[in-house]
Amino acid sequence: MGFVLLLCIMKNLKKISFGLLAIMVVVLASATIIEQLKGTSFVAHHIYGSVWFVIFWAVLAIFALFYLLKMKLQRKHIVFLLHIAFLVILLGAFITWISGKSGSIHLRQGKTSNSYIQKNGNLHELPFSIELNGFNVNYYPGTQTPQDFESRIILTDSNKKTLSETVSMNNIVSFKGYRFYQSGYNNDGLGTRLSVSHDPIGIAVTYAGYVLLLLSFVLYLFGKKSRFRELLHHPLLKNAALVILLLFGTMGVRAASSNATPKVLPKDVAAEFCDLYVYYNGRICPLQTLANDFTLKLYGKSSYKNLTSEQFFTGWLFYYSSWKKQEVIKIKSKAVQKLLGIDGKYASFDDFFTNENAYQLEPELLKIFKGETVADEKGIKEADEKFNIISMLYAGELTKIFPYANSEQTLNWYATNSQLPKDLDGDTYIFIRRSMDYMREMLMKKEYSNVVELTHKLKEYQTKQAGNLLPSHTAYNAEKLYNKIDYTKYLAMLFVTIGIVGFVYFIRRLIKVKPASRPAVWAFNAIILNGFIYLTVFIALRGIVSQHFPASNGYETMQFLAWASLLASLFLQKKLRMVLPFGLLLGGLALMVSMMGRSNPQITHLMPVLSSPLLSIHVMTIMVSYLLFAFMMFNGIAAIILRFSQNKNFFPIEQLQIISQLILYPAVFLLATGTFIGAVWANVSWGRYWGWDPKEVWALITLLIYSFPLHTRSLKRLQQPMTFHIFMVIAFFSVLFTYFGVNFLLGGMHSYAG
Repeated sequence: MGFVLLLCIMKNLKKISFGLLAIMVVVLASATIIEQLKGTSFVAHHIYGSVWFVIFWAVLAIFALFYLLKMKLQRKHIVFLLHIAFLVILLGAFITWISGKSGSIHLRQGKTSNSYIQKNGNLHELPFSIELNGFNVNYYPGTQTPQDFESRIILTDSNKKTLSETVSMNNIVSFKGYRFYQSGYNNDGLGTRLSVSHDPIGIAVTYAGYVLLLLSFVLYLFGKKSRFRELLHHPLLKNAALVILLLFGTMGVRAASSNATPKVLPKDVAAEFCDLYVYYNGRICPLQTLANDFTLKLYGKSSYKNLTSEQFFTGWLFYYSSWKKQEVIKIKSKAVQKLLGIDGKYASFDDFFTNENAYQLEPELLKIFKGETVADEKGIKEADEKFNIISMLYAGELTKIFPYANSEQTLNWYATNSQLPKDLDGDTYIFIRRSMDYMREMLMKKEYSNVVELTHKLKEYQTKQAGNLLPSHTAYNAEKLYNKIDYTKYLAMLFVTIGIVGFVYFIRRLIKVKPASRPAVWAFNAIILNGFIYLTVFIALRGIVSQHFPASNGYETMQFLAWASLLASLFLQKKLRMVLPFGLLLGGLALMVSMMGRSNPQITHLMPVLSSPLLSIHVMTIMVSYLLFAFMMFNGIAAIILRFSQNKNFFPIEQLQIISQLILYPAVFLLATGTFIGAVWANVSWGRYWGWDPKEVWALITLLIYSFPLHTRSLKRLQQPMTFHIFMVIAFFSVLFTYFGVNFLLGGMHSYAG
């Protein structure tokens, strides 16, 4: 009986292996939904940390190994090594589950401890003692924004040998097989909390699996006999043409409101004033940046009528009574529009008050505070935020343009009405309190040359007080240029429009079995190259200003995806002209998505945990893989349209399949590499390389889904062009959910990236 069962299993190894893989995808997806309903601790205990879940993975690995041997893949050394690498990673995870220990330890300065609290609440003895010698919060120069947290510790073993080390974010201290990570601190600066991990074998095995995986990817992509190399030289891909070219300018036309223009400063005077430094959003930047964000937050656009953002901002600052009646505050919520009694989307500052001078949103805000249900709570809070921004500017709280270094050489920034330090000398006190009033007096007399002169004195004061703590001239000028060249909205609309037109055009040419005309190809290349150059400059400037690779949030990653899509279309068009409209469409859509939160895309200093080069590598590889998956999705849509056209020529459909199969290998390899680089980063930052966060789980789901079409030798149905294309279109929904769905619906530790 047992022998018959074994024969039956061996005969159906393929169905069992891929069936278990499909079930695992369903289990993982279900777990993320259950987590949203039942909580993280529930799924951690009943699913991710349960015995049945571990057994499921083990059974899947065993059947996969037997299937590999049955298919005699050991003869194909690189392919076999690639699959073995995944099994080694699973083995490392199993060892961690069996023997890994983790917890936390709280230290107070000068006190020694030799134990830590495990996650289950038990106390675990350490084979050495640990003492906190001191704790520091390091700030970005001239700001109160934390750059890093450092715990200086002393480790003493049983032989009384001591070791002094510093634990900080992204800097682990290892001792006797234990690893210490910075995780928290006491407000008094005399205590710290460290995460503790003891898993020397599990981490070593897992990292060995990562190395094997990366090695096998490289060998496979460059191996002469790999399927990827076969596809690269496929006969259907030999109809190539040249790339190149020209520049093509795009400019947008600014919309205007019907209101009469209120009082404003001359453009050059407003620009001169906004050239001052200001402490804003946790960093020192040009006042122009605050003006841009202020205009965008209130009006929804970066300029008003024919006025610059500097004129808009200084208009509110110096001519408040003239501006408060202007309908420039964008109100999206219909419920708020009704509350304010306005007809359109724009309200004035006065619209927020009744005839009796009562704040119209106050009753609804009180209901929200009490936990009561109101119509469009989000819209009410957004409108209230805009009201408060204007109030803060009018009250003199928003423009912190006066730096002062106290006796301890700590630099703080103050607004005119701020509570000033007691050690301030009389002249400086009067200068801070009176300079803006003096400027208003000169503006009333239209003495603009004197206003500019006073602005220069303010700049001299800032330079004298802040000195080397101010941004470099390169970074400062880069930010001013960055603020002025933001035309991504118009670029997005242009790309999407031309992408759709181009998609229709290229599809028609494919149906008629005619190549695209040379002028059309040149025109597309000109637009793409122009957009690529613009985005390259735009992203580079943001990187110079932020002093880190700009890929730390959803806005920046979508900008990078748009840039990468244009670059990819320039190179991939050699094999298939359809990538030209694909690149424009994807780039335009990515830019549009980036602007979903464009009302608040301020450049900020990185959180300490994000200050790691692994972050940039992780984001870049993941986003490039998503880009390639998107190209395959567009290929699938094109193939479906061709399939149901009147022309029964299937040559383009097969060609599209070969293109997608070719792209699939680097796409999956990059996704896997990016995911595991993220795991290494997590291990360095938090002490665990996999925490079953919803984003991690869905990245794994996407990886598993796209692994199916890599196995067309086993899954014969996916060899059929139309089946393959339909699968690629459906599979892309997992990518969309991984990037967007998780952020908006499931949350988790990765939600900062949305």
